[in-house]
Amino acid sequence: MTDFSFLPYRPCVGMMVINRDGRVFIGRRNELPEHLDADHAWQMPQGGIGEKEDPYEATLRELYEETNIRSVEKLGEIAEWLTYDIPHHLVGRVWGGKYRGQKQKWFALRFTGHDSEIDVAHPAGGRHKPEFVAWRWANIGELPELVVPFKRPTYERVVAEFAKFTGA
Repeated sequence: MTDFSFLPYRPCVGMMVINRDGRVFIGRRNELPEHLDADHAWQMPQGGIGEKEDPYEATLRELYEETNIRSVEKLGEIAEWLTYDIPHHLVGRVWGGKYRGQKQKWFALRFTGHDSEIDVAHPAGGRHKPEFVAWRWANIGELPELVVPFKRPTYERVVAEFAKFTGA
């Protein structure tokens, strides 16, 4: 097996968007190489950080580009960066083969708008390519089982850190 440990992690942000009822936004991703099946194609919004971009500013930008959501308040963040490696067979197929996985800065956000603000089919007012084909509000405890297995430890940590904001 090829050793990819010399490759860096792609800097990213992740966001847990929590509604007034303590439920969490999840989106069903478009077809991507890492998806095993339709049951594990769900995830919270996440995305890359631009060069010299502040992580929280990247969070707000990515959230808008993926969901059309702008009405949020920051509840908290995980102090350290969380990392995950992608499966070896995907390293050459995603991100141009430049990264071994992602390092993510995670933020918890309270959604203060109305569900009608969310538009995954026309995110960023229709100026961004859709990344989700569907969305829903989920109970926080469901999240780790809905993502691809290699992201599960990250989701378990995020759930543990941010459960206090959901009332769970």
